[in-house]
Amino acid sequence: MADADVHFYFDPVCPFAWMTSKWVRLVMDQRDYTVDWRFISLRLVNAHVDYAAQFPPEYEGGHTAGLRLLRVAARTRAEHGPAAVGTLYEALGRRIFDTPPDPGATGGDRGTRTYLEPVLAGAGLPAELADALEDTSQDQLIQAETDEALALTGKDVGTPILHFQPPAGVAFFGPVISRLPAEDEAVALWDHVVGLAGFPGFAELKRSLRELPQLRGLGVEPDQVGAQEDWHGGSRRQHR
Repeated sequence: MADADVHFYFDPVCPFAWMTSKWVRLVMDQRDYTVDWRFISLRLVNAHVDYAAQFPPEYEGGHTAGLRLLRVAARTRAEHGPAAVGTLYEALGRRIFDTPPDPGATGGDRGTRTYLEPVLAGAGLPAELADALEDTSQDQLIQAETDEALALTGKDVGTPILHFQPPAGVAFFGPVISRLPAEDEAVALWDHVVGLAGFPGFAELKRSLRELPQLRGLGVEPDQVGAQEDWHGGSRRQHR
């Protein structure tokens, strides 16, 4: 396919990537933009990190589930084309973040067949794609796209990463948003972001204080404002 207007690097278990992707889809509905949904794995980014020492207890299982789901996304692209990755990501995001959490479930459960197969069915994708959950041969491609994303921005970032007008355009981490703008606000926000991205010398605009995103999967309803937290270094790493 011809190169898209935006490369959007995502990990399916990142709530901020999901919220940003919802905003980007609002803009796509109103502007003639194309998006190539590409992969960045938080588990691979943190491959050399001591999870027990530096993250809350549930993070390792959640990040591992994200890698397993990206294996499925990689097989989906290979067998059904790039657009199907966007379909799968949308279905996963709705299940993970836009529905209330399952009682007693953990983040690691998202990387299981039991969790994934109904999502595939709802997206109109074949159930056998779930075989890729265990297919470590996909990890080489996921690592390559993770490296590609970090080469565009530097390594002290999180997800999502957006690359505008690739290959020559600028890329950066974010924008990180906790609330989904209204349709008319979505385009205005997009124009502001593209304006920044269009200046070759633009490097960073950042604050580490963040609201928990307005996502039912995180216990925050769309009409509520999530609790504010300080995300050191773009993550919840605790540096114990």
